[in-house]
Amino acid sequence: MQQRTIGDTAVSAIGLGGMPMSIEGRPDEARSVATIHAALDAGVTLIDTADAYHRDADEVGHNEELIARALRSWGGDASGVLVATKGGHLRPGDGSWTQDGRPEHLKAAAKESARRLGVEAIGLYQFHRPDPAVPYAESVGALAELLDEGVVRQAGISNASVAQIDEANEVLGGRLVSVQNQFSPAFRSSLAELEHCAAIGVAFLPWSPLGGISRAGDLGSTHAAFGRVAERHGVSPHQVALAWELALAPVVVPIPGASRPASITDSVRAAELTLTADELAELSA
Repeated sequence: MQQRTIGDTAVSAIGLGGMPMSIEGRPDEARSVATIHAALDAGVTLIDTADAYHRDADEVGHNEELIARALRSWGGDASGVLVATKGGHLRPGDGSWTQDGRPEHLKAAAKESARRLGVEAIGLYQFHRPDPAVPYAESVGALAELLDEGVVRQAGISNASVAQIDEANEVLGGRLVSVQNQFSPAFRSSLAELEHCAAIGVAFLPWSPLGGISRAGDLGSTHAAFGRVAERHGVSPHQVALAWELALAPVVVPIPGASRPASITDSVRAAELTLTADELAELSA
């Protein structure tokens, strides 16, 4: 598969987002493991997770543990797979999402994530979402300490503005390697952050790149241009959306969530889909 770079690590141009396998409406574990194995078989070498990807209050890290088990049971060599996780979000168990960006929380959470993943150092650790109650520089400062202590190999941020990207990179001493923001045909307001990442050479990881769990199935009809281009190429609108995102900048690495082997197998084919300049203009209009 086409390769892209996060920091000093080459990864597949399409990653796998683990959230749908652990939150409300999740499938049974066998299907989730089959989905992860299908991604690995197709050449995916980036899997994104978070300690907050769970459903019930007493199962923090559900998705991290699921991914760790799937990697151990896969028949191939998983040593080249980058597992990226995040900290700073909490799920009380009532369906809501809250924040805790205190440095002491993030440092403890990272060490717990490393334990669950079964690694000495997390390949990529990301601050999940800014906490209004904590100065941003203090939260990101925890990532700098985790880097210095060797708990994490690389650091990123998520749900950040252009100003926060620059602030984080300054706090990290130029060591920011990735920004994970929502971006899709339906949600384009992070285009400024994507373009800024391209300008400074930081990877941009669109989350919900197909529009989210509840909307992805309607992508071709809700956004007609993607349906038209898909028909011309004889592919799914999802492949067109991911190929469009890849074409926006060489730093873009979409991480579509999946809970079925067929979904991620289809998404991966986007890395080989070439769109014309006219098609890209049509999709960007």
